[in-house]
Amino acid sequence: MSEIKTQLLVIGAGPGGYAAAFYAADSGMEVTLVDTELHPGGVCLYRGCIPSKALLHAAKVVSESRDAKKFGIVFNEPAIDVDKLRSWKNDIVSKMTGNLGLLAKSRKVTFIQGKATFVDSNTVKVKRPDSSSQNVRFEYAILATGSRPILLPNVPDSPLILNSTTGLELQTIPSSLLVVGGGYIGLELGTVYAELGSEVSVVEMTPGLLPGADRDLVNVLEKRLKTIFKSIMLGTKVAKVETTAKNVKVTFENPDGKTSQQTYDKILIAIGRKPNSSDLGLENAKVKVTPKGFVQVDLQRRTTDSAIFAIGDVAGEPMLAHKASHEGRVAVDAIAGKKTAFEPKAIPAVVFIDPEIAWCGLTETQARQENRAITVAKFPWGASGRAMTLNRTDGLTKLILDTDTQRVLGMAIVGPGAGELIAEGVLAVEMGAVAEDVKLAIHPHPTTSETIMEAAESFFGHATHIYRPRKEAKK
Repeated sequence: MSEIKTQLLVIGAGPGGYAAAFYAADSGMEVTLVDTELHPGGVCLYRGCIPSKALLHAAKVVSESRDAKKFGIVFNEPAIDVDKLRSWKNDIVSKMTGNLGLLAKSRKVTFIQGKATFVDSNTVKVKRPDSSSQNVRFEYAILATGSRPILLPNVPDSPLILNSTTGLELQTIPSSLLVVGGGYIGLELGTVYAELGSEVSVVEMTPGLLPGADRDLVNVLEKRLKTIFKSIMLGTKVAKVETTAKNVKVTFENPDGKTSQQTYDKILIAIGRKPNSSDLGLENAKVKVTPKGFVQVDLQRRTTDSAIFAIGDVAGEPMLAHKASHEGRVAVDAIAGKKTAFEPKAIPAVVFIDPEIAWCGLTETQARQENRAITVAKFPWGASGRAMTLNRTDGLTKLILDTDTQRVLGMAIVGPGAGELIAEGVLAVEMGAVAEDVKLAIHPHPTTSETIMEAAESFFGHATHIYRPRKEAKK
């Protein structure tokens, strides 16, 4: 068996892994990157963030064509060419992953396609697709192996039962679809299928959609989703799933224990993801794993084995690509001996539905649970001129402020383009901005970004487009 040596080995080439590998190479390290795919990209590019956003854009075009009749423009009902849509989505994935392969080569990163398993604290065995094997000895390693979908127990194996991966393959548009899970993945995929022609129902076992998100934001989204989905069943469990050759029979259980049945062409299970920490041979190193399967790490993302670091989904919540990328840079800096730690004050989260929901920093829900002294400054999009021109006045922007210091602790937005706007909130939180800083920053008119400025203005009682009782600025 052949063996190579490398200064840094990165296992997993998703947004955390390839960002770490590229940053390390740019910093002068000798880097080897291992992944089971042909090119870097990971779940995010191959089966997650990118293909889902491509399909969501297509769904939004369909939605906007229908909404246009409200201001006098009428389109014929769109004809959906599923094969062409799937090909367009796949082409985006192919281009992006191929470009990452070229970037790895340009940086002289050694890329090995295969599955890595630890032999000891400084060696992995990589099994290639052709079944050949190669040992890689390293000084340091970064685990970036990501996560995979959680499946419902006792569910039959059937092509009629989809998960977040197979749902994105878009093989067909079923006449009826049940989405199990009211989190962001289920709602995003449900929206895609609904706009492309499926009759979509959603079942969520908790009392509300998007558990953990502020209810005033979710209420805006839920109102619109009720016009898109056939039904939204909250506080309801899936008790049993049975399949036939043509459909799926689902038994539901409501909070009172009563059961009911419904038949669907397909169901899509999106109840969360779990870390890929098994089958890595971690027991052969000194790496400890939590009962939930996450690799234990410190603030520098170092595991309980001093030579091995872990980032991204495998290292804990939140399972977000941009969080993984940042962790990767922290880990590389730690390996380089720099003083560094992963201590963000604001990790943005975005739900890419229509309307989008985005938040960062402290949420209102979290603040109430922790009995934090906060003041919430809101600006409704019904008072935004730009929102009116978009025919989308159902949005809301709010700032979470420390009551005593008026420091911005968090920001949340619901409305079209919220994901693009939330970065201002991240910067405000990280830089320690106060409400007056946001108020005095001149925002372009007419834009929805003005709602951030006017939310801050509303705190002082002089937002131009809404009236709020005046509060004196803190001196």
